[in-house]
Amino acid sequence: MRAILAVSAVLMVAACDPAEVADKALKRTVQTVVFPVVNLDMPAGPAQSATECILAEATPDELRLLARDVGVEAGSSTKATIRTIALRPGAEACFAASGVPPAR
Repeated sequence: MRAILAVSAVLMVAACDPAEVADKALKRTVQTVVFPVVNLDMPAGPAQSATECILAEATPDELRLLARDVGVEAGSSTKATIRTIALRPGAEACFAASGVPPAR
């Protein structure tokens, strides 16, 4: 029985894609930058949904750019990047599907 559990554990760890794990970690980090900016314009519930839409629409380069503002107040460049992403058709469709008001 122990051997089966050990083999199962090894297979589960091997199934993890390091790039996918890194991508998820980056998105969780960037969420701490995007959410406070979005939350300025809407309540927490819709802001969380909008943040998820923005993160889903952001390119890897944009995610890395936004991650630079972790732990500091977002500046005008960061806010502009978030707005650019929010105005994309994919983000707007996600907002509509999530009940988030469209970006202004």
